[in-house]
Amino acid sequence: MSLVGRLEDLALSDIFQILSIGKKTGTLLLKGSRGNALITFKNGLVVRAETDDIEKTLGDDLLHSGLIKDTVFNLASEVKKKLPAKSHVEILFELGSVSKDTLEKITKKRIERVVCQLLVWQDGDFQFEPDDTDPKGKVEISDFGWELSKGMSPEYLLMEGARVHDESSQTATVSTEQLTGSREDEEAWEQDWDVMPITERKDISSLRALTQELRFPNSASEITLLILRFASDIFQRGILFMVGDTEVVGLGQFGLDIDGADEKIREITLPYEESAFLGKIILEKRPYKGFVEKDPAVESMIQEIGGQWPDKFAFFPIIAEDRVVAILYCDNLTTEEKAGETEGLEIFIDQAGLALEKSLLQRKLQEMEKKTKS
Repeated sequence: MSLVGRLEDLALSDIFQILSIGKKTGTLLLKGSRGNALITFKNGLVVRAETDDIEKTLGDDLLHSGLIKDTVFNLASEVKKKLPAKSHVEILFELGSVSKDTLEKITKKRIERVVCQLLVWQDGDFQFEPDDTDPKGKVEISDFGWELSKGMSPEYLLMEGARVHDESSQTATVSTEQLTGSREDEEAWEQDWDVMPITERKDISSLRALTQELRFPNSASEITLLILRFASDIFQRGILFMVGDTEVVGLGQFGLDIDGADEKIREITLPYEESAFLGKIILEKRPYKGFVEKDPAVESMIQEIGGQWPDKFAFFPIIAEDRVVAILYCDNLTTEEKAGETEGLEIFIDQAGLALEKSLLQRKLQEMEKKTKS
């Protein structure tokens, strides 16, 4: 499957979703006003990501983190001049200066950083070359870094990139307040009157941060990612299911500590006719938090994600066009912490349903226009 276009028409998040769901192998090339980049996929997972929009290379990252010495880095640089097709880290590994385990760990951080940087690109051409994972000669980048032996989830990378951008925005706002002195005045007032500062609830702060992004989503896949991001601020793990006529099918997840989590979730199919509980949620269109008695469908889901039965479950139906089109399942099994307040999440899910309705309506209108033109 070849995939060619412009980022102005198809966002990077949508491209990631397509390649991830299709379990594609190949290299995604990006060329924009900010520079060049490449992302290598294997079976839908990201194993390499590099861009010249970041000044330092992976070799520089090793040097500045203190994992290699200056003399070793300089030696590798001299070797690279004679062997330009090799990356700094490949040379360092062959010299025995850095272990594979160290390279795997620092490369994961590098990939997160690169994807985070690419998410702010507003323009550029993209091209996916299927079944071709050799980066050499495809794009003008001075160093191609290292290829992971076990890939990273595209969904996780998108969520992590969005989280970093959210935190950066909040930090920038705080810095502005500090420059005006308003924060110092507030703290002084609290000390004088012995007033405890009011901590905003996590679900409300998340609602405030993500609602703006939900106003103008690029696609239905972006809406589902926003739902998973919001829920991950409150719960330790969760699964988003799409609802069909007789069954629910896994779409995405966060926090699951199982091998091949994204692939495994997309293979889950639960016939809700076998579950009075799931059928009731779909029929009544209301969220549920609490204990769930075992039935074939729910028990099958729990077995697929590890087998441990949580003390409390949380299910949130997502409604569009007056029917449940998806269900979000969440729990805190990994930490056994009490779930936080969820009113903010429920409000956000209601808004997400409306956004999905708009997305579906736009798609129908586009299909009608195509039929009319043809």
